[in-house]
Amino acid sequence: QEQLVDSGGGLVQSGGSLRLSCAFSGRTFSSYAIGWFRQAPGKEREFVAAIRWDGINTYYADSVKGRFTISRDNANDMAYLQMNSLKPEDTAVYYCAAKWIGADSSWSISREYEYDAWGQGTQVTVSS
Repeated sequence: QEQLVDSGGGLVQSGGSLRLSCAFSGRTFSSYAIGWFRQAPGKEREFVAAIRWDGINTYYADSVKGRFTISRDNANDMAYLQMNSLKPEDTAVYYCAAKWIGADSSWSISREYEYDAWGQGTQVTVSS
């Protein structure tokens, strides 16, 4: 029943910034962890960032650490990915994903198969 709509992608110059948004509907938003993944042409989908259900803890791939910031606004059922200092290698389709927590206290936040619902993807292109 979960539905996610991600948006905010576009074309930016190297060194520029974008803010991606993820709108959630369905069951209680605070019962889900949120992840961001990306997929470049010809590549596997890879983990970018994730945030705990209450926003207290965040997790990042080494390739984006220090440049990207994941956040969430549970009052408005929204999650975000602030992307700064963008590089051409960041070019990809970006997807937000939701993981139903329920009674599950142990899972791998960086693994695609752990997530239960996905947005449609938004294209990010970084020019050199």
